[in-house]
Amino acid sequence: MQQPILKFGMVGGGEGSLIGDIHCRAAAFDRRSEIAAGCFSRDAAKSAATGRKLGISPDRVYSTYEEMAEKEAARDDRIDFVSIVTPNSSHYAIAKTFLQHGFHVVCDKPVTIEESEAKELERIARQNGLLFCVTYTYSGYPMVKQARELVRHGELGDIVTVMAEYPQEWVLNADKPSWRMDPSQGKSCCVADIGVHIAHTVSYMTGLKIDSLCADMQSYGTLMELDNNANILVKYTTGATGVYWCSQVAAGCKNGLKVRLFGSKGSLEWEQERPDELRLSLKGKPLQLLSRGRDAMYPGAKSFNRLPGGHPEGLYEAFANIYSAFCSELSALRQGGVAAGSEADYPRIQDGIEGVRFVDKCLESAQDGSRWVAVTDS
Repeated sequence: MQQPILKFGMVGGGEGSLIGDIHCRAAAFDRRSEIAAGCFSRDAAKSAATGRKLGISPDRVYSTYEEMAEKEAARDDRIDFVSIVTPNSSHYAIAKTFLQHGFHVVCDKPVTIEESEAKELERIARQNGLLFCVTYTYSGYPMVKQARELVRHGELGDIVTVMAEYPQEWVLNADKPSWRMDPSQGKSCCVADIGVHIAHTVSYMTGLKIDSLCADMQSYGTLMELDNNANILVKYTTGATGVYWCSQVAAGCKNGLKVRLFGSKGSLEWEQERPDELRLSLKGKPLQLLSRGRDAMYPGAKSFNRLPGGHPEGLYEAFANIYSAFCSELSALRQGGVAAGSEADYPRIQDGIEGVRFVDKCLESAQDGSRWVAVTDS
């Protein structure tokens, strides 16, 4: 039986918003959900223009997110969930408001500024049986899922060490500050923006949890006070170790997330800019270049393929995979088929909590002479 199309609303994502456009397109990618309401900007004219472009009825384009939550909650045809794509400092208040009005939430990472805020959102969602997705994009790529399955099935053996990097150059090219650079909008730029992607992607692939870390964070140039380059050493609870580097002042680098896992039986490597490939090296065997859509994959990874091999899949598809998994669980929940918190494959509020904690611990270490700090559930 075909599942009904879910309705969603969006807060943020007005004209000119890259991430808002990505979320909106990804949510509609599989015709599992469609946008029906929004508060797209604090600028009423800009918000109305976005609403017209998206074909939303004018009476469902709201001036504030508070108005949106209240009025949508009172409608018989209310939205099923809300997507939050505003600057990080506003996530907490917006998400809390919609949760308190009974709406499921999809929120861009790293969910909140403070860990206590993220934990409160988790508590409200759990108490009300609501789903809360945090869009850590790279877990949506099929070959990242294949890497996870290779680790889960023991093909690499025990993970010994991890090398991961995420270099960009956009700060070098910026001629004016963005909200990410503004200390009033958050405590970190580089680590909160892309360092958390490293931490989550490694955790997703391996299941490893960080026991302690040592961070050195820098800010180069005169345009910003917050970090734009960071070097982070990590120790995992298993005894494995890792090295993370993230930078927004790496000349010549566009969006270079790369993860290398080294185990007792072999190693693998995945690059975001070549997302359909996975390099696998097993002891005693030739180096393998696995190609999405061509080579054998574990069922849990293969189910997220969309196109035959040689037809590249990328960012939109990865976001769409996250939304599709979220919508599948939400549709089943609405029909009484599952309880909130089941094992559908998408990042959840707990992933968001861990991301915020990672940022805080990096700052704690860097501000105290790059000493080792414990990464524990405070």
